Amino acid sequence: MPPVVPFSRLRPVVIGNITLPNPVILAPMSGVTDAPFRRLAADLGAGLVVSEMTASAALAEGRPDARLRAEGRGLRTHVVQLAGCEARWMGEAARIAEACGAAIIDINMGCPARHVTGGQSGSALMRDLDHALSLIDATIAAVCVPVTLKMRLGWDDRTINAPELARRAQDAGVRLITVHGRTRCQFYNGRADWVAVRAVKDSVSIPVAVNGDIGTCADAVAALAASGADAVMIGRAAQGRPWLAGQVGRYLAVRRAESAPPLAIQFAIIDRLYDEMLSHYGRAIGRRHARKHLGWALSAAAETAAMPDAVLKAHRARVLTADDPAAVRRHLADAYADFASRAHRGESDWACPQKTRHAPWGSERKAA
Repeated sequence: MPPVVPFSRLRPVVIGNITLPNPVILAPMSGVTDAPFRRLAADLGAGLVVSEMTASAALAEGRPDARLRAEGRGLRTHVVQLAGCEARWMGEAARIAEACGAAIIDINMGCPARHVTGGQSGSALMRDLDHALSLIDATIAAVCVPVTLKMRLGWDDRTINAPELARRAQDAGVRLITVHGRTRCQFYNGRADWVAVRAVKDSVSIPVAVNGDIGTCADAVAALAASGADAVMIGRAAQGRPWLAGQVGRYLAVRRAESAPPLAIQFAIIDRLYDEMLSHYGRAIGRRHARKHLGWALSAAAETAAMPDAVLKAHRARVLTADDPAAVRRHLADAYADFASRAHRGESDWACPQKTRHAPWGSERKAA
């Protein structure tokens, strides 16, 4: 069993004038945490949800795709994550995000993707802390809302400079630091080093969130104990499971584990998400964006019912190749009904381990 974090240590997480309802944050994930998914996760109990990474220059230039990424209608606390390498664009984008309702601006200095670091954004900024601080200064100066920062441990094993960046960011006015427990050069290989995040926590007095390889309540407890952090950030484990952050938040509050929602509730959740994605993007684009969510949701449902691979694959093929939204909904309803019926009749693959091959565990560890 992982060590238990004492209740007395789980103090409320305060970001400027905002107190989180629980210390579990849904990570910003490109192509995943759009407004419909964030609204759903927030309604299901996530303590905070963060927009997918938005390029500051694109938002400042008024590009429609960037504005759509930064949209937060219906969220009680709207957080926009910005990425960039020029202070003027970071400041201007932060002003626009605030004017559009953002209650918190998050700065991305953690993304390891080559197309981001190649443009000297994301985790590439950890190679030049003076330049990184100029972006932080410009962002904070541009807005009245709190500014937070997401980073990695460093660029590589020879430059573990997260504690130094955290100290300087705090001095500049950043109100919360999130640390993914890997270097940029690790990408998503190996295991996140939660213990290494403790050096960041020890270096600052503002709240710290630990990120990386947190997919269960036990992971969250272990990560908090190892890092000394105040909050956890959950990434791709939430794909297909928008309820996960809320479940972990409730577990940290009362230490009572919850099973995955019943299949009927899971179906209602993904049906709502599909409907909202069609409204958010329009039918043509929305149905394409929704496919990955439908696939992850089917995998989660198959895990809940312990369905054999062949059953999952057959339903995935029908759902994900249908173009007409009415047909998609019909096939989706058939899939959940079939899972429930087979489980009731005892046709489940009970030999599957708890983290089954159906679940996207290989990809969910790649938290943004």
